[in-house]
This record gives sequence, structure tokens and C-alpha cells, in this order.
Amino acid sequence: MDQLLQATARAEARHFWFRGFRAFLAPFARRAVSGRPNAAILDCGCGTGANLAWLSRFGRATGFDLSETGLRLGRAAGRPRLVRGSVAAAPFRDASFDLVTSFDVLYSLPEADERTALVEMYRLLRPGGYALINVAAMESLRGDHSVLSRELRRYSARLLRSRVAQAGFDVERITYAFASLYLPMWLLRAWQRRRGLRREHEAGAQHDIAVPPAPINALLTAVVQLEAAWLRRVDLPFGSSLICLARKPLAHRS
Repeated sequence: MDQLLQATARAEARHFWFRGFRAFLAPFARRAVSGRPNAAILDCGCGTGANLAWLSRFGRATGFDLSETGLRLGRAAGRPRLVRGSVAAAPFRDASFDLVTSFDVLYSLPEADERTALVEMYRLLRPGGYALINVAAMESLRGDHSVLSRELRRYSARLLRSRVAQAGFDVERITYAFASLYLPMWLLRAWQRRRGLRREHEAGAQHDIAVPPAPINALLTAVVQLEAAWLRRVDLPFGSSLICLARKPLAHRS
């Protein structure tokens, strides 16, 4: 996991995937904080804290993570609002935030911890607050990257909706993303599974998350940003990621 964090820290400013990721999620974050000036935002399992930069456009963003490597890299990059803690026992008071986020975290948690993390996100939110969640999708896309990121599961929309609702949330929207890259990704990862998935120390985070040559990176950036514009209007039926926006009810449910 440390080598994945280090490779991610080098790539996340320029890589087409991260540019697409931010383009997909920004409209969801904007909707979540609408009418909430100076919204309090918490990124649960923030890794290096890179997402705090764009989340800060929507309010006061804080992040926490269990990885000392991720926090060290984040602080070295000048990101001060980082705290060490577990998503299964977040070090913050009840009802402290208007928006909590979880990006590519839940799929690496054992099932009991995954459920606890969702309950923690619910606890941290003020009534009427939102959770914005991104996870890996579709078992048919399992590949070497799954080894690097220690995936225990890839989600279907039905499974993610069920898990989020079980924690008490009202799911307002759920959609796949990165549909535009599905076919080449499916072919590559089908080949990797046929060959046999590499072990973690062999999978090569530097290669897997390396920024492509500039013309290819620019082309793929344009492709995913075009998809992001489409995603503002419609839900997509497949893709390598799932995005879920869920709300904590205003009234407590017994």
C-alpha cells in the first residue's frame, strides 16, 4: 500500500484518471453543500490528502487516514489539515460535518469494518448532511491494480446502495463512472486474470499509475471530461467506478 500511495502522490496532479475523478465528483460535492456557506467537510481515509485541495473549494476541508506514509507525503506537500485515525473509529465528535467523503476506501475493508465505517460517516454528519462515496466497480474489472489497492470486493450499484442504506442513509443518486474507458480496461484486466494476477510486490505501482506520454494523457483527459459533462445529466449503467451521494435524514430513525 505504501508504494501505491507514493506512486499516487507523484501522479495525482496530472494523470488523466485523477482529472476525470475530480471532474466526476465536483458536481456531487457542489450539490451536497448547496445553501451551506463555509460547510465543514471531512475526507475519511484521505491518503495523501490531495483531494482536500479541490474539496476546499466547497468549504473547510479536513482529512484523516491511518497510513503514516500518506500523511507524511501530504504534510510534505503543504497540506496542514490532516489527522491520523481509522475510518472504523473516526477521531471527531458526532454531527460535526455537513459533508463526509470516502474515496476508494470501502472496498479494501473487511465486511465488518466496511459497515462500521459507513455507520461512522452517518454519526459524523449533521442531520441533512451528505456522504459522497466512490468505490471500485464490477468484478469483471479485477486486475493487477486490485492487488496493489488490496481490493476485497468490487461493487455493483445494488450492493453499494444496500450497504449505504443499511447504515441509515437515504441514497439520492448512484451511478457508474469511467464508462468511456470500460472496453480497453476490461480487455487488459481479462488478460491479467488469464495470465494470473501478480503479487503485491510484483504488481508495479509506478507503472500502473504512471502518467502516460503527454499527447495520450491529454486525449484521455478530454475523453473523461466529456464523460463527466454527460454524467451531470444521466446515470451510467457500467464503468470502473461507482459514485454514490447519500443524505442523513433530518429526523432520527429509531
